[in-house]
Amino acid sequence: MTPLWYFLFGLSIFFMIFWSGKWVVHLLAIVYAKYRLHRKAQLLPLETGYPGVTILKPLMGADPNLFSNLETFFTMNYPLYEIHFCIEDESDPAIMVAKRLQGKYPSIVSKIFTGGSNVGVNPKINNMYEGYKASNHPLILISDSGIRMKEDTLLDMVNHLKDNIALVHQMPFTCDRTGFAGTLEKVYFGTAQARIYLAADLLNINCHTGMSTLVRKHLIDEAGGLEAYSCYLAEDFFLAKSMIDRGWKITVSSQPAWQNSGICEVQFFQARLRRWVKLRVAMLPLTLLFEPLSECLVLGACTAWAVYFLFNWDPILFCLVHTLVWFFCDWILLSIIQNTTLPFNKFDFVIGWVVREACSPYQFLKALLSPNIKWRSRTYKLKWGGVAEECKV
Repeated sequence: MTPLWYFLFGLSIFFMIFWSGKWVVHLLAIVYAKYRLHRKAQLLPLETGYPGVTILKPLMGADPNLFSNLETFFTMNYPLYEIHFCIEDESDPAIMVAKRLQGKYPSIVSKIFTGGSNVGVNPKINNMYEGYKASNHPLILISDSGIRMKEDTLLDMVNHLKDNIALVHQMPFTCDRTGFAGTLEKVYFGTAQARIYLAADLLNINCHTGMSTLVRKHLIDEAGGLEAYSCYLAEDFFLAKSMIDRGWKITVSSQPAWQNSGICEVQFFQARLRRWVKLRVAMLPLTLLFEPLSECLVLGACTAWAVYFLFNWDPILFCLVHTLVWFFCDWILLSIIQNTTLPFNKFDFVIGWVVREACSPYQFLKALLSPNIKWRSRTYKLKWGGVAEECKV
């Protein structure tokens, strides 16, 4: 036995263990999705009443879906909340959209904050800062502009805010959208993203994304306010981390976050994925190794070699069976998360799934080769640990 043989033996064992772990994640996600998601929220009598919620809506630009998305926040079944529209540019067309909704729903407390504040490098926090300072309620809901709400979504999130819970977040998903880009988005968020998100929540691992987050305001203030997270672009991750570090728990609500941006293009979607890769690599360097290996085709090829080396099994047959079972598990998970009829047929799902799986390693490599992040009109450079600085032109 040569040193090379021992190295290859150890590598093959590693691939087998990692492969087995990914299948555990698959099964956990499917079972947890069935148990956790899409429970009907009810307005239950509480001795102290339901706590008030300040909704922070950072806006920039007015895409075709902005009005309908924002309108869902005015029609929620929750007893006490206010909406703070945060808009950096005083000439932004989003202001007119917000004013139209204020006129249509005068009974809902809402305010518009313009100009923002320069408290750090993170443009989202700069935009929300004035709206946050003016909040009047003990709970803060930070919600991206492209999110739609159901009537009971806020109620569902508040009902999950138990005594030991500091933060409730929604699992990212998408509304039904037409075209191949809409299919690709739904396949990604309902399979690859959901698999990790649900398993991480079950295992109490920080997987928080900040597109729809309900958090206790006093815990943010104890940490130094929103500005304490303004040195990061991934402020959502570090916000959740600070809660966990202080002994609190975070949890996912039973309703996913329904993304409905007016921009639905493959190029735009892939740019988002690359931006998130760059953030994960900067925050968690082990992402460089484990994320590419977590993809179906890469992991299948590596494990096929491992079983050939260890057991002399047919690697092509193994890889085909691995891919087929992975595919069916993804279909099951997506169907559970959708909870209704999918907006595309099985053939469309096959095409979307194959394209996403095949393109993922390329998108990961492309993100590494261009580490700077472009966000709106700004460009940022990431340092290890997730701290960012703006690149001045």
